[in-house]
Amino acid sequence: MDDELISAPPVTRPPDGVTRPGPRGTDDARLPGGGARGGLLVLALVIAALNLRPTVTSLGPLLKEVRAGLGMSGAVAGLLTSVPALCFAAFGLAAPRLSRRWGPAGVVCAGMAATAAGLALRPFLGGVPGFLALSALALAGIAVGNVLMPVVVKRWFPDRIGPMTGLYTMAVAAGTSLAAATTVPLTGALGGGWRLGLLAWAALAVLAVLPWAVLTVRDRRSRAATPAPGAAEDTPRTRITRSPTAWALASFFGLQATSAYIAMGWLPAIFRDAGVPAATAGVLLAATMLMGVPLSFLLPRLAARLAHQGVLAAALACCGLAGYAGLWLAPAAGAWAWVLLLGLSNCAFSLALTMIGMRARTGAGVVRLSAFAQSVGYLLAIPGPLLVGWLNETTGGWDAPIALMAALMVPQAVAGVLAGRDRVVEDEI
Repeated sequence: MDDELISAPPVTRPPDGVTRPGPRGTDDARLPGGGARGGLLVLALVIAALNLRPTVTSLGPLLKEVRAGLGMSGAVAGLLTSVPALCFAAFGLAAPRLSRRWGPAGVVCAGMAATAAGLALRPFLGGVPGFLALSALALAGIAVGNVLMPVVVKRWFPDRIGPMTGLYTMAVAAGTSLAAATTVPLTGALGGGWRLGLLAWAALAVLAVLPWAVLTVRDRRSRAATPAPGAAEDTPRTRITRSPTAWALASFFGLQATSAYIAMGWLPAIFRDAGVPAATAGVLLAATMLMGVPLSFLLPRLAARLAHQGVLAAALACCGLAGYAGLWLAPAAGAWAWVLLLGLSNCAFSLALTMIGMRARTGAGVVRLSAFAQSVGYLLAIPGPLLVGWLNETTGGWDAPIALMAALMVPQAVAGVLAGRDRVVEDEI
């Protein structure tokens, strides 16, 4: 990610390991419409965050109907569950440069519009190729949002980074769970067709476009009146690829993302094949995702108090191992216990983000480390869902896929232990 995006405030890393903003800078002048109208930005931030996962989690509960309706093979369905990680890695890399050219509000607005268009058109156009292409369009819009939402928080709420990040994270988790839990009932209310059930989520994306369109106009006016501080600065680059800790973090991020996208794409299908009703399978997936809401507040605080965060990474991996063991032995009978354990395991995402902030000394280092860990991590996450779909189709069951999911917990724990050591990437470089 380009350093120019984080133009203020400076970031310091005190002894407790928690990254905090420095004094307020001149970015306050960059608030679109001024601080008195910050409520509009809060609303826009929340609605955009609500849209960052329904494209993925609304599909899982209806995947069997989509496969039947489009004649989609298991291998192609596995490809579909890998598309989010691919898009997040590829299109997320373009977001910083687009933001420097058009401003973060304009790029987020365009991203929400792309998401709305993709969701509105993908159920109806082009069969399997069109469904994949339009899913990629929707996910491309989400990818730029993934990257730029933290930038928006840092730039326009420099003195409220913690509360606004918490609000944004809660909205992401709420959107994830809402889509997983309500897509099947919503489909039934709309007449029972999977196409209308998926189409409905385009309306939420359209709602997100409206406030961001207003913010885009205001942001362009303020950018014209007040040049972005630091925009012309040229910060010296370092080779982050020389850091073992950076690679450990990228591996940890990628392995936890693999588990998360396998769960979002395949967990409802596993439960349905075990005899769990479709609506209940969606609710079970929603429960898995909801576990991240309270722990996203607790884990960073706990991690900051530990000299070595590897113990947390190992504990979360053990929860995953226990959950997959239960899923293999009695998927329907103990479904709620298994989703509880898998939900705990999926909280490795918030731990990964916390460790990214603690493993660099400077603000620019955190930004560069985050971009590296997330882009490489999402690329590493692509094969997992594909392998699960292929194994399911090849073996005719879920024993082999579940064994793969459990096996991935071991390297995830190892990478987490290595990433959790008390060191910073600047020293390694």
